[in-house]
Amino acid sequence: MTTLAPQQIRHVRFTVIGDSAAFGTGDTDELGNPRGWGYYLSQVFQDSCEYLNFSRPGAKSAEVKSVQLPKALETNPDICAVIVGGNDMLRNGFDPTFLYQNISDTCLELLSRGTEIIMVELHDPGEILRVPRLLKRVIRRRVNAVNNVYYQVARELDLILIRTRNIPHVHDVSNWHIDRMHPGPRGHQLLAREMASALRERGWRVDLPESEVADLHSRAAKIWWLLCKGTPWFLKRSVDLLPVAIILMAIEAIRVIFEVIAKGYSAVTANRP
Repeated sequence: MTTLAPQQIRHVRFTVIGDSAAFGTGDTDELGNPRGWGYYLSQVFQDSCEYLNFSRPGAKSAEVKSVQLPKALETNPDICAVIVGGNDMLRNGFDPTFLYQNISDTCLELLSRGTEIIMVELHDPGEILRVPRLLKRVIRRRVNAVNNVYYQVARELDLILIRTRNIPHVHDVSNWHIDRMHPGPRGHQLLAREMASALRERGWRVDLPESEVADLHSRAAKIWWLLCKGTPWFLKRSVDLLPVAIILMAIEAIRVIFEVIAKGYSAVTANRP
C-alpha cells in the first residue's frame, strides 16, 4: 500500500479513540464541554485539521477495538491517538495479555491504513494520590503492567509513545485534576505539546501549543465535581475493585515481609567472617 508522506498532506484527519483520558476529562471550556489534549493538538496543525473524538469515559480496550475503531476507520485517519488501558487495570479480572492483544490488534488495523499512531504512558498515581503506602504499591504494580504493554506494542510497531513520566514536573499537583487520575488543563496542554513535538520529529507540519492554560473552574466547582461525579464513580468501581484490592494488598504485605527477611538474611551472611 502506498501512503503519502506527512509533508505531502495538506488536510489532516486526526481522530482519538479511548477512555476518559482521551475524552478530555479534567479540562472543560466555559460551557462545560470537554476539551483536553486532543483539542489543543488539533489547533496547531499548520494544515487544515479535521478532529474527531470517538472516546468514551469508562471504555475498556475491548470496546475500543470493537466499537470505536470501526468508527475511526470510516474517517480514514492520518493520525489516530489510541489511549486505553486505565479501566482495564481497575477491574479485578485485569489481564495484561488480553490488553496487549486488544491494543495490538487495534493498532495493526490502523497501520494497515497508513495511519500514524500516538499512545501515552500512564503517569505514576502513587506520586500524587493520598492513599495508604501499601495501596500505592498495588496501584503502581498494575500501572506498570499496563505501561509494559504500551512499551511492547510501541516497540514492535514503531509507534509514537509519549513518555509521560519524563515530562519535567509532571507530577506537580497543579497539572492534575482534583481526582489526581486525569490531567487538569495545564496537564492536557503539556501532553499536547509533547505530542506535537513527537509528530514534528516524524515530519508532520505542526506548531507547539502554548502552555500555561488557566483553570477556569473554582475550587468549589472542583469539589462539587468530586462529590457529584467522582464519588459515585469511586463507589461503582469499589464494588468490583475493593475486594480484589484488599487481597492484592495482603499479597503485597507478604511480599514486603519477604523482602525485609531477605535483606536481613543478606546483611547477616555478609557480616559473617
